[in-house]
Amino acid sequence: MGTGMAWILLVLSGLLDVCWAISVKMADGYSRLAWSILSFVLLAAFIYALGKALQVLPIGTAYAVWTGIGAIGSIVVGIVIFREPATFARLFWIAVTLSGIVGLKLSSA
Repeated sequence: MGTGMAWILLVLSGLLDVCWAISVKMADGYSRLAWSILSFVLLAAFIYALGKALQVLPIGTAYAVWTGIGAIGSIVVGIVIFREPATFARLFWIAVTLSGIVGLKLSSA
């Protein structure tokens, strides 16, 4: 697998992580069966994609990018779907995190 495909799998894994976080919230303490099953399927899928990406990418950069995608994506979903507060501080730290992700990607080209 080439580096380009590894980055695609890493981004896919990060997006699956966001979907997993949504499914865990919707599972309501694993009391809702369909959402609970979906959460385990998404968990397996994002771990698989992350593992494949890590075969090629540096672990430090890849893990930082992956967690950044998951964190930023989950915060955005929380704000947009679950009506969580979009305070200046939250948006500022999202921007800082995003700039760190871009910097890590650029430095590992």
